[in-house]
Amino acid sequence: MKLVRALGSIGGLTLASRILALVRDSLAARYVGAGFASDAFNGVAFRLPNMFRALFAEGAFSAAFIPLFNKKAAGPGGLPAGYAFAERALAVLLPVLILFTAGLLIAAWPITWLLSGGFARQHPTHEQFAFAVMLSRITLPYLALISLASLLGGILNSLDKFWVNAAAPILLNLAMISGLWFFHGHDVYETARVQAISVTVGGVLQLLWLMLACHRAGVDMRLRMPRLDADVRGMLRLIVPAAAGAGASQINLLISTSLAGSLLASGSITYIYYADRLNQLPLGLIGIGLGTILLPTISRLLSSGQEQAAMDTQNRGIELALFLTLPATMAFLIAAEPIVRGLFEYGKFGAIDARRCGWALSAFSIGLPSYVLVKVLTPGYYARGDTRTPVRFAMISIAVNIVGNLILIPLIGHVGPPLATALASTVNVAMLYHTLAQRGHFVADAALRRKVPRLLLAALLMGATVYAFERWLDPYLGGAMIVRYAALGVLVGAGSAVYVVACFLTGAYRIGDIRALLRRRADTPKTVQE
Repeated sequence: MKLVRALGSIGGLTLASRILALVRDSLAARYVGAGFASDAFNGVAFRLPNMFRALFAEGAFSAAFIPLFNKKAAGPGGLPAGYAFAERALAVLLPVLILFTAGLLIAAWPITWLLSGGFARQHPTHEQFAFAVMLSRITLPYLALISLASLLGGILNSLDKFWVNAAAPILLNLAMISGLWFFHGHDVYETARVQAISVTVGGVLQLLWLMLACHRAGVDMRLRMPRLDADVRGMLRLIVPAAAGAGASQINLLISTSLAGSLLASGSITYIYYADRLNQLPLGLIGIGLGTILLPTISRLLSSGQEQAAMDTQNRGIELALFLTLPATMAFLIAAEPIVRGLFEYGKFGAIDARRCGWALSAFSIGLPSYVLVKVLTPGYYARGDTRTPVRFAMISIAVNIVGNLILIPLIGHVGPPLATALASTVNVAMLYHTLAQRGHFVADAALRRKVPRLLLAALLMGATVYAFERWLDPYLGGAMIVRYAALGVLVGAGSAVYVVACFLTGAYRIGDIRALLRRRADTPKTVQE
């Protein structure tokens, strides 16, 4: 099955990237801890590039560019017509990015204030706030770099070279790990500065990697004079609403971070950040991978009039999303604190920090299935040229998130923003699903309806196993690094094994399903790109 095979390719590389990200965050917790320096980097300097990547590189640009590129490439002009459209898009994108980045650099002070809520509860000195602004200015060039990389990555995805684009974030993580390991400073502020520099270095490496990959694929982009022809104007009209639609969870998280900086004490932004990083592990492996594959796949099927095949593909996407996210949700709900302890409780990140971060992770995990399902459902709109409906729903979910934050922060402190984000995402996915079904663009087939309750039961059985093992392994989670990682490996391995067995015992999957999948893989010819 091409969807499973492609997801496996992307998922494997994304897994490598996310593991490196955990190593990076573990080093950051060790050398920077949870305080103003870490809040300044995680909540502002690194938050803005991360949000922009999610909104643009993984969301808006892909949603707007890929269907138009595929349409051009499938027309009478073939791939050369698609490449010509990409060059025209680049000609407009490049000067816009230069001006946009320059504007952000000039306005770094008010942007930092908005993103952090002025760190009102932390009462920073003028020098401390200036330090946060400086970190933002160091990381801002990453926005332009990752945006250019997203153009090249979109072309490669359309050519079914998914793995090349999926491998690019590995370079960012390697750059940040190298900076922390070799150049961490004598104090937390010096180390936070090293983190910021390594972000921009990582962006340069990502862009160079994708430029080389495009050259090897025979795609050599030439610089042209910018011209707003009909095709480019059409793409630009799609980008802004697609950004809000695809990045609702990021916008929600940005609002939550700003409110946390304004209303919560020092370290709260860091607790939320590390909890979000762990929550992003399954999201990155599953949601981004599925979204990357589904958009060009559904777009091609609809372009050739294969409406039923597109719906079948989306059914299998939802099935895969739930199969992989339900056990992660259960694990984070039951064993959040032990997981955080094993990964981050070291050096300047203490036991109290781990406990508070674990609470935030449990709250985030409630929305994990919906975070992923948004990535699966929105291609059903974008592939049909509808970017307005997802953005309308995204705006509603953002309003839910703001109200939720204002209600929950006074009640449960730093756990409020993650819980509000999870609830807002659940509202968003409910609206996306209901509207697709109402329009007749999605109908849950018999296989999906049969498997969902069985998958939920298997996840509950896995959760009981994790709860039992977590009690037994708890003493080992505070030991040497190799001991704690081994304990986490046992915890994850035991839970995964029980979940797989439970999927067969409950009938969520049958031996016949595996045989059919293997037959489909054997019967499907591999292309050069795969």
